[in-house]
Amino acid sequence: MQNERTLKDLLYQEFARIGKSLSSPKRLEILDILSQGPKSVEALSKATTMSVANVSQHLQTLSNSRLVKFQKQGNYVIYELADTAISDFLASLHTLSEKQFVEVQQIKQEFLNANLGMDGISLEALKERMENGEVLLLDVRPKEEYDVAHIPGAISMPMEDLKEKLASLPSNCDVVAYCRGPYCLMSVEAVELLKAHGLNAFRFEKSVHDWNQFESQLRIIKD
Repeated sequence: MQNERTLKDLLYQEFARIGKSLSSPKRLEILDILSQGPKSVEALSKATTMSVANVSQHLQTLSNSRLVKFQKQGNYVIYELADTAISDFLASLHTLSEKQFVEVQQIKQEFLNANLGMDGISLEALKERMENGEVLLLDVRPKEEYDVAHIPGAISMPMEDLKEKLASLPSNCDVVAYCRGPYCLMSVEAVELLKAHGLNAFRFEKSVHDWNQFESQLRIIKD
């Protein structure tokens, strides 16, 4: 019995290592950003508005918990998630937090209220309209994130390029913009810009990860 108790204590001690590494909001943000693809320490510093030194400390903690891994590319150190299962975990964490904490719901509601009049589109509707050739889907994330993974049929149109390429977009077709998920503002800015130039634009608030899960569920249903 004592041996069983010791084994359980050791097991939950190992589980707690991951819990401790997730106790920092900034480390959670870093993991969210890395779920979009590998990033250098400098890129993470810019995205999180933290110093390179602080980002490096957080990455060391995440590395010690086996949540991230890294490799050197020239003068840069590139970090990425250690396993695709971490993306699933982050999605579940977001869903659980929104369900359990009224504060998360309030923050999301404030976000929605700030963007009233900005039409969205569901997973099902987007898939159907893309298959019918009725919409142009724009991925407004940085190009390197698009290169790692994107929704099939989407065109890479990073925010910094969108304004210059507005004239090349068809005016007789609805445009849908997406980025990193419901808490990312890049697609909001994109839709505002598209609408300001007379285009019929919609925001797709889901992420590439959400799309892939949706497609997997459809395949299971068909099989």
